[in-house]
Amino acid sequence: MLKTLWYNLFKFLIKCSLFFYTRRIIVKGKENIPKKGAVLFVVNHPNGLIDPLIVAVNNPRAQHFLVRAASFKKPLIKRFLGTLNLMPIYRMRDGVKQLGNNKDVFEKCFTLLNNQNALMIFPEGSHDKRRTIRNLSKGFSRIVFGALERNPSLLIHIIPVGLTYQNPSIYPSSVCLHYGTPILVNDFYKPLIINSEIKRLKDVITSQLKTLSVHIPLDENYEKTLAKLTAANVDFTKVERVNLMITSTIISGREKKVNLVSFIKPFILLNSIVPWFIWKHTESKINEFEFIDTFRYGINTITVSVNFMIQTFLVSYFYSWLSGIIYLASSLLLILLYSKFHPNSAK
Repeated sequence: MLKTLWYNLFKFLIKCSLFFYTRRIIVKGKENIPKKGAVLFVVNHPNGLIDPLIVAVNNPRAQHFLVRAASFKKPLIKRFLGTLNLMPIYRMRDGVKQLGNNKDVFEKCFTLLNNQNALMIFPEGSHDKRRTIRNLSKGFSRIVFGALERNPSLLIHIIPVGLTYQNPSIYPSSVCLHYGTPILVNDFYKPLIINSEIKRLKDVITSQLKTLSVHIPLDENYEKTLAKLTAANVDFTKVERVNLMITSTIISGREKKVNLVSFIKPFILLNSIVPWFIWKHTESKINEFEFIDTFRYGINTITVSVNFMIQTFLVSYFYSWLSGIIYLASSLLLILLYSKFHPNSAK
């Protein structure tokens, strides 16, 4: 009971912070999510730890998440992540000996599915900024087929989920979250020809993911196609339209809009000078492009919140509580205006 309350409270806080952080979150296909029953959400992975947060707060089902084991190295963090239904999944890069730990994790997944819960997994194995759907690992098939092996009468659905960001390297950015058509796993569970059925299931999921998110084939023309789309300033969150441009090679872009809220930025920086310095110091140490958005969101959410609380207290103490409320409201309004009306550029 307490764990459920904590999960829902944390989910609410993340939803509020993402509202201020993102320009727009476009959610499609929400009607495809079963209200009950065993479900595995299979998601592409372009943008670090922001990806599971975006999906989690825009999904009515309470979920359990499989994320890379590197996040669980420190005991305190491991315990905290466990309270939020996160579980580690070990890969070859974590060491051959560590792979054996997946057995216990998979057993827990079997139990969760058997109890009609929802799971989320990123089967591409790692995050990657490239706008393409990569090969899916077999881990997700081991989970769903393992659950059916233990309980053949269990109905399990897989829902492919596509994530497409306009430009995750800048703030603020828009994102399109698209839930695909449910796939009944039971139709693929044939133990005598299991390997061919795993491939068939992967192909069906991959095919959906390529329509649910922007997919540029990873061939010799990838960079050229991406450069044309970016130069045309296309709206990548209009996934279907962009995918049609990719296949037809006819690219129609948009004129770059004037930034009408650029004058707000100096006021925000002046009001959050300490969080800004902390972020700039941290940004220079980030080696993976895909983690920039994750660290920017996490650090700024914490430091800006603390900064505003301290400054609100000081204004209230030296002036009046009404002055403090006005200061806090105006500070939040400036951030909201900048986030929601900043041009949605592809560059």
